[in-house]
Amino acid sequence: MREIPSYRKLKGEYRMRKIYVLLTDTGTVLTKIIKLYTKKPHNHASIALDDQLWDVYSFGRKRPRNPFLAGFVRENIRGGIFRNADCAIYCCTISEKQYDVICQKIEEIEKNKGDYRYNLLGLFAVMFNLELDRKNAFFCSHFVAALLEESGVKINKQKPLSLVTPDDIKESNSLELVYEGKLSSYFEEPNEHDINDLSHQKYYRDFSTDRVEVI
Repeated sequence: MREIPSYRKLKGEYRMRKIYVLLTDTGTVLTKIIKLYTKKPHNHASIALDDQLWDVYSFGRKRPRNPFLAGFVRENIRGGIFRNADCAIYCCTISEKQYDVICQKIEEIEKNKGDYRYNLLGLFAVMFNLELDRKNAFFCSHFVAALLEESGVKINKQKPLSLVTPDDIKESNSLELVYEGKLSSYFEEPNEHDINDLSHQKYYRDFSTDRVEVI
């Protein structure tokens, strides 16, 4: 007997989507300081909802020259300090339900972004392996790790999320490396990955369209 799809299947629970984790090295002064500690090539993490990297979110600077004016940002990774950035791009295949969880969390933060702040103290605490988990305060990799964990994507690190580094994120078994090199070159190459449809715009069409540059 032919199986009749359940209502939940018809609603897309089992439809698969893709998100992308972008790790970058922008060469800013703060990035160089962090790199002295981590000894890793990429020290900024962002999450993208499409393979063309139009919807990219993180916690970082709102103004390139002011590390103290920071918070939740939608990143313009096609210019500014990202123009000459080195990067690694990872793909993660998730369910429609998991995708919605991530979108809804980003929407929640966007609507209440005045309540969120950049955890600069927490960033430096990581260098001493000290957990400094402040309410509604994130640095880049903490934010990305929290989104992934909340949606059910495991980071595979036995440590608090507030101590997760970009290098920890890339070690997740759920992530697949799809590109490494100059970020600018990624947009010049033919993209062989399936492009997510634009249904996520229902979450973001009312978002601020100011694209800011971060570390």
